[in-house]
Amino acid sequence: MGQVFNSDILHGKVAFITGGATGITGGVARAFAEHGAKLAITSRKEENLIAKKQFIEENGGECLAVAADVREYSASETAIQKTLVHYGRIDIVVNGAAGNFLCAANELSPNGFGTVVDIDTKGTFNVCRAALEALKESRGQIINISATLHYLATPMQIHVSAAKAGVDAITRNLSVEWGRHGIRVNGIAPGPIEDTEGMKRLLIPELKDKIMRKIPVGRFGRIEDIENAALYLASDAASFVNGVTLVVDGGSWLLGTSLT
Repeated sequence: MGQVFNSDILHGKVAFITGGATGITGGVARAFAEHGAKLAITSRKEENLIAKKQFIEENGGECLAVAADVREYSASETAIQKTLVHYGRIDIVVNGAAGNFLCAANELSPNGFGTVVDIDTKGTFNVCRAALEALKESRGQIINISATLHYLATPMQIHVSAAKAGVDAITRNLSVEWGRHGIRVNGIAPGPIEDTEGMKRLLIPELKDKIMRKIPVGRFGRIEDIENAALYLASDAASFVNGVTLVVDGGSWLLGTSLT
């Protein structure tokens, strides 16, 4: 796809990114660094953080790695405070920490359901709440990574659908409540993204062909598509965009694309 935005579009900004070591938000972290932002990334797995931090720094970026479990408010608050001590400010928060697995509703345990909701929904709120005062100071913004699973119905994904519906509600409510502080709150709902580990595991040839036929633009998404959406929302080009969850799925949700 090539570079779409000027390389200094986020110069001087500090971005705090949960789940920033791997997957979609790992890509967003790399893209933000390439466009001038200083990073703080969090994950539960320290080995993933170390690898991403090393990659960012070897490519000329600046990265603080903080191990944290966003399900715990105290851990989220500590990670935010460490970022403020290190950089002195936070301008952008990206909530990308998530849990997912395929499971039929009648086989799903209450613990399995609750774990995904705790990571996605509760974790998103915890980080937003912990970052509020810093974002007031910078008149910053929040980008919440959602999904399209709950727009219609996605079998085997009741837990994730419920969790991401909660994330969308957080995005809308905080955009209204915190807009008066100069804080913009938006979301991104990725569709079928081909180069994530989850999709690589799920996409057997027969299923891949079935899903492809339901994507109007005729291709799967790539992490780079989500990176560019995040760069747009984080930039001044989106300064009057607030309370929106930007769907990046090639129009596939309109045709009921499902992984089953």
